[in-house]
Amino acid sequence: MADYSRWRMDPSVSESLADRVKNIRLRPLTQGEILRKKPSFLKMAFNGEFPKKISGYDKEAIFDLAFRGGYPEAVLLKTQKERKDWHKDYLDTLIARDLKDIANIKRQNSLRELIRILASWSGKFMDLPPICNALGLSKPTTDSYINALEALYLFEKVAPWTKTDYDRVGRSPKTYATDTGLMTSVLGWNKKEVMLNSDRAGKLMETFAFNELTAQVDLDSAYSLYQYRDRKSREIDFIVEREDEALIGIEVKAGQSVSKEHFASQIWFKENIIKGKKPYLGIVLYSGEHTLSYGDGMLAVPIAALFGS
Repeated sequence: MADYSRWRMDPSVSESLADRVKNIRLRPLTQGEILRKKPSFLKMAFNGEFPKKISGYDKEAIFDLAFRGGYPEAVLLKTQKERKDWHKDYLDTLIARDLKDIANIKRQNSLRELIRILASWSGKFMDLPPICNALGLSKPTTDSYINALEALYLFEKVAPWTKTDYDRVGRSPKTYATDTGLMTSVLGWNKKEVMLNSDRAGKLMETFAFNELTAQVDLDSAYSLYQYRDRKSREIDFIVEREDEALIGIEVKAGQSVSKEHFASQIWFKENIIKGKKPYLGIVLYSGEHTLSYGDGMLAVPIAALFGS
């Protein structure tokens, strides 16, 4: 993974290479890339047209993909233990070789624990003071460590959507692990146990969707990725805005069924924030096979639509 952002952060480098180097983000492989399928989710979403059924990806199959992740070397490995060992070696290499080039990390044990903590908070709004206390680090130091991990592309923030005069809109970013395989290895998760744990399952599926969505947004400057939360605890996991200001909202559920209640935040958002001023489609991604309409531009869509059709 390389762009020139690490190079720019090296204090020994005097030239900026402005207008001479293009910044290219190389992410872990998406499932579409692994399957050699051209990404079409965003196009389908903004057209409001999805396949009626996507077979072959039940809940367990989706979790298999999430535990595998997208690092090419890890994708080729056959067992979770092999992937866990590879991820450990990968992190050791990053910390020993690459990290010293971009930050002065004096407490590597705290940094490793921070990686585990951030992985456990993936898809959540972080409460930084308890994290600082757990690590025994000051807030400025913790912030600098988090910035270093973002520079290594292990974690990434999604900005809030704030294009409204509603005064209770949240303005905090949300942090995600950039690879679900690495995330599950760092946390020592077991697939069968995670599938039975609603909190962990939801967190993993949301991070999996983020990994797929953000790669597709990268491909086309017409799209921007956000999330929404307000002080009334209404949340929309992801909002994708097209350059013409059309919006799609996306909620991610690990379960195999969807109810009208899963659209509550999106219905409120559409009626009270959008107010018909711009096109809005609400989507709930779930681990079922069928695309289902809940009326008024609200669709339940198989999570496999992110990469298959």
